[in-house]
Amino acid sequence: MLATLQCLLLLPLGVLASTPVPNAANLQLASVHAAVAPLASGEPLYTKFADTPVPIASITKVMTAMVVLDSGQSLDERLTVVKRSVKPPKNAYSRMRIGSDAKRSDLLRITLMSSENLAAYVLARNFPGGLDAFVAAMNTKARDLGMHHTRFVDPAGLWPENHSTAADLVRMVQAAHRYPLIREMSTTSQHDVHFRNPRYSLSYGNTNSLVRSPRWDVHLSKTGYLSEAGRCLVMVTEVEGEPLVMVLLDSLGSRTPLGDAGRIRRWLETGDGGAVARDALNYERSRTAERAASLNGTGNAIP
Repeated sequence: MLATLQCLLLLPLGVLASTPVPNAANLQLASVHAAVAPLASGEPLYTKFADTPVPIASITKVMTAMVVLDSGQSLDERLTVVKRSVKPPKNAYSRMRIGSDAKRSDLLRITLMSSENLAAYVLARNFPGGLDAFVAAMNTKARDLGMHHTRFVDPAGLWPENHSTAADLVRMVQAAHRYPLIREMSTTSQHDVHFRNPRYSLSYGNTNSLVRSPRWDVHLSKTGYLSEAGRCLVMVTEVEGEPLVMVLLDSLGSRTPLGDAGRIRRWLETGDGGAVARDALNYERSRTAERAASLNGTGNAIP
């Protein structure tokens, strides 16, 4: 019964360039929710529980970056690192020293590439009107993009109440890709930030190892993790010569979304998606069964 439901949800709905989409039954993913679509059209090639709102963790920071850039504030302005006004529900350790300062551009870059949570908070706090105005701007932007099943309550994704769907996130990634700085910053492999007051430097690496792989041409990237959200990844990458949006939500291990990305590419190139490791598959089946029990058969959660 579950397999039948999954097949109904995974019917291919588009084409990649002029080539017919392979049989969806040949693609098995470890992620519980997924959407794959050409960047240009956004018409899905593959979906899996793509209309179910779920926690999205640090995928949130893609919207944070758009709101920062939309504000027009100087990227050269130095911002002071301050403590959060409200303690987050999750561990939010940061190596940045309270009271030191760094350029807004550096804080934005490490927010995207290295998922620095305190940097995201500092960016939001320095928005005109402060943190509350920033979160309101995030939700306004989501509505403007047609992300009707999305809600933000913080700029970093530390609160599991930040919800979206895989389908909504395709829209968000399409919009973010139109920002050259988001493309460049989110795919930076490594970056050193030079702080002042006191003077010190910190080195940051990208949380998506595929940006460093010669086998991948990644145009935009963001990872995320909370226990409620599982491991998540949104990415724009070249497949068969065409930029493709991949949204992968809720999988078991840190490398599992990367494996799913590889399975998607293989599926589109050869028609065979390959296999999922046992532990990751067991996690997916358990979580998928939970989702299936809450669906009405159309991919939408039962009210």
